[in-house]
Amino acid sequence: MATAKLVTIVAESVLRDRLIRDIKELGASGFTESWVRGEGSRGRRTVELEAQNVQIDTLVSSEVAQKILQKVSDAYFEHFAIIAYARDVEILREEKYL
Repeated sequence: MATAKLVTIVAESVLRDRLIRDIKELGASGFTESWVRGEGSRGRRTVELEAQNVQIDTLVSSEVAQKILQKVSDAYFEHFAIIAYARDVEILREEKYL
């Protein structure tokens, strides 16, 4: 087993394609996406009645995780409803992810 970072991004669905492009360009070899709803410090967005948020998860090295989190912070936090975080996870088949 190896330790990796699980980076999770929950964002407005309009950002889906841009976020996937960003994480791949920064070194992620793959991702999992889910359509989600929720409520946070900004409350429920009116658009949630019509569209959902996207959650993107990716397993990466610590170095790649830092690059992804910095890019998300710099490019999206000011203008979009988005959250991003990373946590340590133990993974099997690390050659696929790291």
